[in-house]
Amino acid sequence: MLSGVGLFVVLLLAGVVALYAGAELLVAGAGRLALGIGLRAATVGVTVIAFATTAPELFVSVIGALEVSTDIGLGAILGSNVANIGLVLGVSALIKPLSVGETVMRRHVPFMVLAAILLVIVGANGEISRLEGAVFLLVLAAFTAYLLYYANADPAPELDDPGAGDGIAVKDVALVLAGLVALVLGSRWLVSGGTGLLSALGFSDLFIGLTVLALGTSLPELAASVVGAVRGQTEFAIGNVVGSNIYNVLAVLGIVAVITPIDISSSTLRFELPVLVAFTVLLVGMMGYGRRLTRLDGVGLVAGYAAFVYFLLP
Repeated sequence: MLSGVGLFVVLLLAGVVALYAGAELLVAGAGRLALGIGLRAATVGVTVIAFATTAPELFVSVIGALEVSTDIGLGAILGSNVANIGLVLGVSALIKPLSVGETVMRRHVPFMVLAAILLVIVGANGEISRLEGAVFLLVLAAFTAYLLYYANADPAPELDDPGAGDGIAVKDVALVLAGLVALVLGSRWLVSGGTGLLSALGFSDLFIGLTVLALGTSLPELAASVVGAVRGQTEFAIGNVVGSNIYNVLAVLGIVAVITPIDISSSTLRFELPVLVAFTVLLVGMMGYGRRLTRLDGVGLVAGYAAFVYFLLP
């Protein structure tokens, strides 16, 4: 028989695996479904795929907020966004310097900065209310409409999927459903295992969300960006993180706040939120200089993330 701590570890690991598998299935199925009903590949990439890779954060944050506390959801998003910049892009840049496309800098990065600043402004009074959550969702809708407009206005890429418009396949529906089931199970296991393990060790809900849950939900972004860097698709690695950070704040925190208002502690206002803004501004500066992230930039980002986790320790 497993001890209490042993069971929490098993649940934690099972949750991470299920979240990763669920995200992979959802991305594959949703992408094919969107192409099947006639959406262009570019449109799919900036909408369906971007939101699908944020699904782990959404499920973990909502389930954590409902079953444990809103600190879990808030911590998971803040920690995931910092991990996306410091760990995911840092490791990817160490593998191969990352090129920054003009489209990402002009169309996507401003919204990433806006989302971070909006979070600080809205949370300054110590709470994200249902109304403010709705505002996040309205900004998200505007962002998505903006992307759809430019994705459809741009010339069609030569490598658009030849199967686009072929209709909906049962296999793709099955992939989406299997992905959703895996995400629900994985989220429950990750929340249960992570909170049980670290609570037994005396850590707070916010710390749990900022570290274990944030890292677990960032796995899809980490895997996708590292694979993209290895294969030479460096612009994808950056676009993946920028899109994820936008959806994490506007979609996930927006949905959680509409369900149940999110309380923000004074310590979070003093440390975690300023750190997120600092990482975001640092990333924009690095990307703007020479339109690439070098290996030296990667070292700086990873070191910054390590320092962030160190200062979270009680």
